[in-house]
Amino acid sequence: MATDETVLVDEDGLPAPEVGPWSETKHNVVSYYARLFSTGMKRKWKKRIYVELYAGAGYSKIRDTSKIIMGSPLRALSLPDPFDKYIFCEEDPTLLGALKLRAKQIAPTAEIVFVPGSCNDRISDIVSEIPIGSKDNKVLSLCFVDPCDIGIKFSTIRFLSEKRYG
Repeated sequence: MATDETVLVDEDGLPAPEVGPWSETKHNVVSYYARLFSTGMKRKWKKRIYVELYAGAGYSKIRDTSKIIMGSPLRALSLPDPFDKYIFCEEDPTLLGALKLRAKQIAPTAEIVFVPGSCNDRISDIVSEIPIGSKDNKVLSLCFVDPCDIGIKFSTIRFLSEKRYG
């Protein structure tokens, strides 16, 4: 799958939030960057971790169209050089349930941690899932933060970015 082009999917009966048409471009750019990151860093780091703080359902419906697109978490799971671990946080239990089912279909053997709840409230749980790096176990994380509102707290980003080196 090309990661810099929109990935259309068929209706599967699971929830898919409605989003604006700009979301196609956003997901294409995020997927392109994730592909560059995962491929470019695969020989330089022992573990590469993908973190998404507002993971959603994995599918989105484009408002005023019949298009359903694959979202960033599922596109990250579909990369040619996959990450070693994925951490998806989602506050809405219905959307998280849909993401779990879709992720299992796309990448049944991937190491995925699903964190229910607000990323602001669960940031210590999210960070605890990122392996602690060391001189012999280099860990690099890519975190995608795309809230639907301005609810992300600076303290959440600060906590996430603190040094995790043993």
